[in-house]
Amino acid sequence: MEGFLQRCSAAIKTSGSSGKTVVPVLNIPRAEFPLRSDNVFLLKESGVPPEALVFRDEVDLAGLHRAKRLMLTLVDHNVLPSADIDLEEAVVEVIDHHHLERTPSMSCSVTVETVGSCATLVTEHIHHKAPEVLDRQVAQLLYGAIVLDCVNMAPEAGKVTPKDSQLSFLLESRFPDLPPRGALFKSLQSAKFDISGLSTEQILLKDMKAVSGGDLRLAVSAVYMTLDVFLQRRSLQQELCEFCHKHRFGAVVAMTISFNERGEPHRQLAVYSSSTLYREEVSQALEKAHNPSLSFSPMSSPFNNIKSYLQGNALASRKKVLPILKNFLKEWDRKQVHCEEAEDFEELDDHVDPTGSPSFDDDARPRCFSASRHHRRRLLGTEDSWTEEDFQVPATPMNSLVEGCPLDAGLPRISAEAILEKFSRMGGEDGENKDGIWPGEQ
Repeated sequence: MEGFLQRCSAAIKTSGSSGKTVVPVLNIPRAEFPLRSDNVFLLKESGVPPEALVFRDEVDLAGLHRAKRLMLTLVDHNVLPSADIDLEEAVVEVIDHHHLERTPSMSCSVTVETVGSCATLVTEHIHHKAPEVLDRQVAQLLYGAIVLDCVNMAPEAGKVTPKDSQLSFLLESRFPDLPPRGALFKSLQSAKFDISGLSTEQILLKDMKAVSGGDLRLAVSAVYMTLDVFLQRRSLQQELCEFCHKHRFGAVVAMTISFNERGEPHRQLAVYSSSTLYREEVSQALEKAHNPSLSFSPMSSPFNNIKSYLQGNALASRKKVLPILKNFLKEWDRKQVHCEEAEDFEELDDHVDPTGSPSFDDDARPRCFSASRHHRRRLLGTEDSWTEEDFQVPATPMNSLVEGCPLDAGLPRISAEAILEKFSRMGGEDGENKDGIWPGEQ
């Protein structure tokens, strides 16, 4: 349940006896919460009402930080996006199961281990440092997340590790009245895969990560259906184009997943972009990947601007594909800077010296494709069909703090005092938790 766990835990300094209150902040706008149908189901079954939740677009983290009243624990991610770089000084702890990208720091405690579910690490953290927090409600939230992330603990799915099994057994032993594992997994899986009535935009936002490098932003979405069914959606091309325009993405990587009766995953992948350059470059990066190899087999696509693949390496989840794309974007950014420098050099060379001074000949002049020039051509209408006005759409808050979630200044905020009052009503002021884990954080 990556969308449920990925959050920042904000410790807000107060004047009370404990000196701080820990507030779990779900890292999506409240309006996107209904799209997380598995989260909605588990929270409801565990007795957590929606009004008890706090979402990213309801808290002014920057304002709290400026007031020196903020400490952050990052859960299920380990770096801040560039939009939140000013909050870096407030990060005091990380609990994550993804590849470590964070620069080590004496001021930040880091727990990173590549287990199947981040909830496993949170369970271990609570068990060792705050066992009093682990009640029946918290146990069910943790247990549900582990079971779903690890695909019912089935080894053939390639997710579960010995530590996941160990901590799930700990929860089962301490709380024998937890829902039966098989039945809980089936219910959560059904809720997660329920996309009935959703638009293409909602399907892509339901479980999306955003990554960027230079001028290129990618949406990487888990899509819970087969690729054939996804490609047959009515007006798919138009909806993908509108999605990219609205959220300012250059390309979309749709990773479809389904399971057979034995719980084995079946994966397919599609790359969409109205830009041939973006589409081909992203596709080639994935095709040529070796760590891991995705074992792509091309599939026929009904659309020229969508490249489709059968992913032979079905164990390569999005968690393993994201580093491939991030490395590609780093190289893209490096080449873009080089090309812009070469472009500036070329423009200077275009000014002929009237004195007849020697200039560089065509063969000696650096030649490369500039991404910025590509944008200008597109804006001028000489490439693709986007107009300059299309690029003026205000940034829309994404659902990933890791990759970018710019706060909309026009949205209403919950003041620090209101947050403290809200949580004091829920749990009382005397429930100090020095380790920065709030009971609802799991």
